[in-house]
Amino acid sequence: MPSRTSLGIVVFAAWVASAAGDFFVDPKGSDASDGSRATPFATLERARTAVRQQKAGGRLPPGGVTVWLSAGDHVRTNTFELVAEDSGTETSPVVWRGAAGQEVRILGGRSLSFVPLTDPEVLGRLDASANGRVMVADVRALGMPASDGLVSRGFGRPTVPAHHELFIGGRPMTLARWPNEGAFETIAGFPESTGKGDDHGGKIGALEDGFYYAGDRPRRWRSATGAWVHGYWSWDWANSYERIASLDLDRRWVRTAAPHGLYGFRKGQRFYFLNILEELDQPGEWYFDAGAMKVYFWPPRSVRQAMTQEALFSILDGPLMRMSDVSHVSFLDMTWEATRGTGIEIRGGMSNRIAGCVIRNIGNHGVDVSGGKGHVVAGCDVRDTGDGGVNLTGGDRATLTPAGHRVENCLFERQGRWSKCYVPAIHLQGVGMRVTQNLIREHPHCGILYWGNDHVMELNEIHHVALETGDVGAIYTGRDYTFRGNRIRHNYIHDIGGVGMGSMGAYMDDCVSGTEIFGNIFYKVQRAAFLGGGRDHRVENNVFVDCNHAVELDGRGLDRSPVWRSMVEKTMRDRLGDVPAALFRERYPEMKGLDAYYGPPGGPAKVGDTFHGVPPENNRVARNVCVGKWLRVGWNATQDMLILESNLTTEDPHFAAPISNGRRAADFALREDSPAWKLGFERIPVERIGLQRGEIQREKGANP
Repeated sequence: MPSRTSLGIVVFAAWVASAAGDFFVDPKGSDASDGSRATPFATLERARTAVRQQKAGGRLPPGGVTVWLSAGDHVRTNTFELVAEDSGTETSPVVWRGAAGQEVRILGGRSLSFVPLTDPEVLGRLDASANGRVMVADVRALGMPASDGLVSRGFGRPTVPAHHELFIGGRPMTLARWPNEGAFETIAGFPESTGKGDDHGGKIGALEDGFYYAGDRPRRWRSATGAWVHGYWSWDWANSYERIASLDLDRRWVRTAAPHGLYGFRKGQRFYFLNILEELDQPGEWYFDAGAMKVYFWPPRSVRQAMTQEALFSILDGPLMRMSDVSHVSFLDMTWEATRGTGIEIRGGMSNRIAGCVIRNIGNHGVDVSGGKGHVVAGCDVRDTGDGGVNLTGGDRATLTPAGHRVENCLFERQGRWSKCYVPAIHLQGVGMRVTQNLIREHPHCGILYWGNDHVMELNEIHHVALETGDVGAIYTGRDYTFRGNRIRHNYIHDIGGVGMGSMGAYMDDCVSGTEIFGNIFYKVQRAAFLGGGRDHRVENNVFVDCNHAVELDGRGLDRSPVWRSMVEKTMRDRLGDVPAALFRERYPEMKGLDAYYGPPGGPAKVGDTFHGVPPENNRVARNVCVGKWLRVGWNATQDMLILESNLTTEDPHFAAPISNGRRAADFALREDSPAWKLGFERIPVERIGLQRGEIQREKGANP
């Protein structure tokens, strides 16, 4: 075994060999320097130029080049851009890396300096309990341009840079609101003359004519300028933020400004007011006066303690970094923080890697990948994003060519802080992507949302999602017969929320078909494996405990009401026509079963009186273990439409731990004496489910 001295010589020699191809960046450095460890560059752009020059000279060394970022804040006033000429190669990659054991931040915000609030006019608008507790900061001192305050966002809205936000000690603070966080008001009604049908037998009011609220709380507000409302205006899966155009205190009537959201206002739906100075009434809240460019804040601790915590205000209105047509470049071991836009964008290219990073306090998405092949997000913590966590788009559905993108071994928490719905922790769109060994928690809507083909979602733990919404799944997809070849395997899904219409574990919505749901553990999930009118699913080898119910099937594709008939006869038919029939029928032969209802490709289509809907056929439910409610079938479906085989639903399955103690996936492993083995049940690799951080830690290494 070599001595410490000899090991040190080896390490030093390796450093000398690599240092010629490495560059160093320190915020206290100088771009006039040579970028060495002793005299580092100051900016990422200067290091980028140095790498380009090295490539142009044909000197990109074997094994690649590393740009080392030292501890501190690498402040961004614009997006850091990499293009094709910044690429590495498979054998000589380019690595941008934070110094090991140090906090290296790519920062889109600025520090605020608060002072005690003394303005008598402002103090007069606040509750007496706020005296001596509220502080103020003038953001004009940051040199930022004038701001309009909040922005319109939510369901059906385009993704735009978020409003400015305040972060204290690394956590987002709450914009002053009524009711306070965790509570909602409900719509008291709407002008009856504006009522219209909602296509499901209900009635909603026109968006441009506003809604009524109850009570007189708004009478204490001196001004509604800059105030907004946020609500689930018609459905519990569709929210939006609307600027208040007028507030009639006598009629208790709110009218909102264009652009309006979708649908309409339904009596009884949830909403709240926000960004109102008079509602700055508890610790952790803040208010932004966009006209005066001032931030008012009630610290979650004492004023004295608050002075010792970092206060960040997000300013940058774009991504912290954008990679366009870049290949073989990695970013490792750094924190990306406090932009109003997306953290990292990757467009095209191949084999780029974001690993061991913290991506937090982001206005839009954490990482957004569009196109390219083989990009990886691994070992990252993605926290507190206004929209989603990681978006992956890629592959070619016209040829079923996979993208090969992966998200693995990441922690996701508190996505959807603002947009709420359909902004999941992980979003897949296209063909052939993999999501594995992630932990997803604390989300208002869905954990994983996918569209397309041949995706694999396995060995993930998902819990405490669907916390604020209804008619949603922890893993969710829907409304396309051609989304085939997707596999949901060996995940642990537990303790799921859901309001209104509730939530599901694996939600196969609106007749989507052909999914494999295999070897998962569902614990305390309202409806675990939900087959919403689709076909050709395989629900096999799962464990269901305390679900309501374990498996549910409906036949909405047979419903004759206009909204459902239009979905199946037009929307689903059109989506069948959007893909090459021969290729898809060869890859997924069960699609041929649709010919009996739509007619074969190229043949006469069944329409009108000859079209009677599509039943939920060929769904196989086999070798599952259930403790609790097992099966519910309804809404035009009958149990004989299911293939039920060898399910253990009435006997004690002999779990490794008592159900009352069950919290970890390992607690639901089956003992050797379980009767499920005789039914052909296959072992679930519980020890591999969820985060496996040892793998990414081994990758981190030490400073050169």
